[in-house]
Amino acid sequence: MQRMSDQPARWTQATVYPDMWADPDDDPRNSEGNSPDGELATLQDFLSGYRLTLRMKCEGLDPEQLARRSVPPSTMSLLGLLRHIAEVERDWRNWISDGDPLPTLYDKDDGDFNGAVADQAVVDAAYADLEREQAATDAALAAHPDLGERLGKDGTAVRELLVHRIEEYARHCGHADLLRECIDGRVGQ
Repeated sequence: MQRMSDQPARWTQATVYPDMWADPDDDPRNSEGNSPDGELATLQDFLSGYRLTLRMKCEGLDPEQLARRSVPPSTMSLLGLLRHIAEVERDWRNWISDGDPLPTLYDKDDGDFNGAVADQAVVDAAYADLEREQAATDAALAAHPDLGERLGKDGTAVRELLVHRIEEYARHCGHADLLRECIDGRVGQ
């Protein structure tokens, strides 16, 4: 267990604004021009931004750092968050399906975090799982561009699903901020 004096010093790569992750000109989340037109494009833009933020918070870390747990008794780690989001993306497809649910990616009692161990193969699998599940959920929803359309056994609106996905990523990006700062002191939006 780390003592307070063992904590890394806070730092940022930004030189313009000390509370930013990167300088605005270097931040891949910044786009040129106006924001997207229309509700669907706006929701997709926010989702893309939060997805990229989560990946950025994990960049440059080795397997041990990615698997490092937060404050006990929590089992949360950045690697665990990647695995959790992959599992959640898969589960969202269950919301819009009338068929049998897809099997879970990880042990259902795992909570996605206990299996997040400091092993490069586990890290590589987590990234591959996340990319595959995001693409599959995106493809499933692309077939339903009407945000008011109700899908699945519970009649969930496409809009509700997109907003919930944004909320899930945004919440976990907040966790990722704190986890990353604990690992190497890096701070920023």
